[in-house]
Amino acid sequence: MKTKNATELTEFVLTGLTYQPGWQIPLFLMFLMIYLTTIVGNLGLIALICNDPQLHIPMYLFLGNLAFVDTWLSTTVTPKMLVNFFAKSTLISLSECKIQFFSFAICVTTECFLLATMAYDRYMAICKPLLYPMIMTNRLCIQLLALSFLGGLFHAILHNAFLFRLTFCDANTVHHFYCDIVPLLKISCTDPSINFLMVFIFAGLIQVFTILIVLVSYTLVLFTIFKRKSVQGIKKTFSTCGAHLLSVSLYYGPLLFMYVLPGSVQENNQDMMDSLFYTVIIPFLNPIIYSLRNKKVIDSLTKMLKRNA
Repeated sequence: MKTKNATELTEFVLTGLTYQPGWQIPLFLMFLMIYLTTIVGNLGLIALICNDPQLHIPMYLFLGNLAFVDTWLSTTVTPKMLVNFFAKSTLISLSECKIQFFSFAICVTTECFLLATMAYDRYMAICKPLLYPMIMTNRLCIQLLALSFLGGLFHAILHNAFLFRLTFCDANTVHHFYCDIVPLLKISCTDPSINFLMVFIFAGLIQVFTILIVLVSYTLVLFTIFKRKSVQGIKKTFSTCGAHLLSVSLYYGPLLFMYVLPGSVQENNQDMMDSLFYTVIIPFLNPIIYSLRNKKVIDSLTKMLKRNA
């Protein structure tokens, strides 16, 4: 009888961000503007990189793919969240829930690998400038990009496969604004210990591995520029790398709290705030961060605006 009941629960209720009707319209308008700006900013950055031959180098190839992933991530989460602000029913089917989490997991994991790849690219450009053109070839860049997306795909498939072992028979309320794995595990009738362990191991390994690449790359970059003792070189390096370091710092903080430090000490509202930051706010901020702190992007944008004026 328990198995029968477990198979009947195929829909979930997403609680969303607020229980107070008075906040629905202001929050809807705010997140709608953030989403539209995110799409325009990231797709605009991709178009700029594609159309300007001066930006056809590894650094901007990786940046363009980061913008694509940010667009994908925001689109996976935000439209459903916006609809649910005014929907009479915030139900989501089990299959839709799994698809949303699958798409989300690909994006988040791929972005981790892309940020590490960008750090490695900066290390090669600054520490080994003479070898850089020979090492960072188009072939290697394509391989690194392919590995980043394949890593994201594998990680998503792994967790989605383990979701199929779970049954949901009692609670169907997901305390979140999208289908994330931790809130789903909390309402499962099946013992989710294995799933929690898989999240901790694989999410932890991916984050530690990619963070180490970033830290080692920029440590070596710092040693290199301080050895040269050139004030102009130091300023140029921080101008080049500052945007990436800021993006990495903002991105990894919430992820570490969400998946490497599992929700044992985290309240549902805190989980949602962390998730909101890296699924909605970071994709919105990234094109601003990389555009405002990048002279080539600003010059390319200025030229494009003058041509179209």
